[in-house]
Amino acid sequence: MDSISAVVLAGGEGSRLRPLTHYRPKPLLPAATTPILEHVFDQLIEAGVTDITVVVGYKRQRVQSHFGSTYRNIPLTYVTQDHQFGSGHALLAADGTVEGPMLVVNGDQFVESAIIEDVLEAHDGDNAVATLGVLNRMDLDPYGGVVLEDETVTAVVENPDDDRSYRLNAGVYVFESEIFEAIRDAESRAGEQSLTDGIAELLDHGEPVRGTVSDGVWVDATYPWDLLDVSFELLESGVVDEKRAAPVAETATVHESAVIRDPVVIAPDCEVGAGAVVGPFTCLGENATVGSNAVVERSVIDSDTRIGANATVIDCVTGVGVTIGNGTAIPGGPGDVRVGDRIFEGERLCALLGDRVMDRGGSTYVPGAVIGPDVSVEAGATVHGTIAEDTEVRS
Repeated sequence: MDSISAVVLAGGEGSRLRPLTHYRPKPLLPAATTPILEHVFDQLIEAGVTDITVVVGYKRQRVQSHFGSTYRNIPLTYVTQDHQFGSGHALLAADGTVEGPMLVVNGDQFVESAIIEDVLEAHDGDNAVATLGVLNRMDLDPYGGVVLEDETVTAVVENPDDDRSYRLNAGVYVFESEIFEAIRDAESRAGEQSLTDGIAELLDHGEPVRGTVSDGVWVDATYPWDLLDVSFELLESGVVDEKRAAPVAETATVHESAVIRDPVVIAPDCEVGAGAVVGPFTCLGENATVGSNAVVERSVIDSDTRIGANATVIDCVTGVGVTIGNGTAIPGGPGDVRVGDRIFEGERLCALLGDRVMDRGGSTYVPGAVIGPDVSVEAGATVHGTIAEDTEVRS
């Protein structure tokens, strides 16, 4: 296709990723050390997109102030989804701003440009009102499934539980303008308007909907431990290398006796002390500090975080401005993690620390610990379970 406009759906909170989304929306959470949404923009531009409309909602000011009116010389237009009533409702916010054909992607999933290019190439507005990108994945939970016969979509189903042969809905679409009316006509479920219901409405009216099977990197963070998997996938696939000249930024300071085990990404202005071991599969955000003789493995450490001397941090995700004191042990997973009212057993997450957690040192974290923002952990405490924000954990 010739140049095309993209609509990026970035209005959601990401409630299952709390407490990290307490102060910022999911699209601004780090994938490696870069916001997920920035990766989305990069891949769109690589695929030839020439202007981008961003649907914002939850904490929208954070998104708009971070990116401004352009990104890599591509204009950004913002429209607001005042209430988060589903993906279809989000796309309706862009009605009147864009006209078909339009590329639609999610702002909180990493989708490689090759997948986007495949969908753009497969779409023919004379023969299809919608084209979906699909992947050959066995595990569809918690995503949508697509039934594809040759290149024709015959069904789209959220969380399919029958024995039909499904492919995973990659959340990459090209739509003609008919999609807006279809979303409005579709029966809402639980007060939400979804894109898949709009697509189903097109199918019910006999409109041609195509699908194309693609390969390429596709990763999504639905739950806290997924942030580790997303970052590790980007490290392994080389996506991080494409954005950076070297794994260790020029302005980072690494002591000559420290050990860096690839793959890692160490952002600008980080400091790694004497005898420290960082990696493998570790991401240090801007201005993070790792103290002398500390060990950090398989972790995503966000900006302005301080890890004290002799601390051990394994299978850990932190928010911004966290302090992990001297000698604290986050020994690694797996653990049982509570998300809302569900318990997920055996997930490889030892601890999730929200923004500005203050750990005063000598503490031990039991795998599966989820610590809310602004929590204070006294020296020598044992930390386990889910800790609400602004709580003091005593030894």
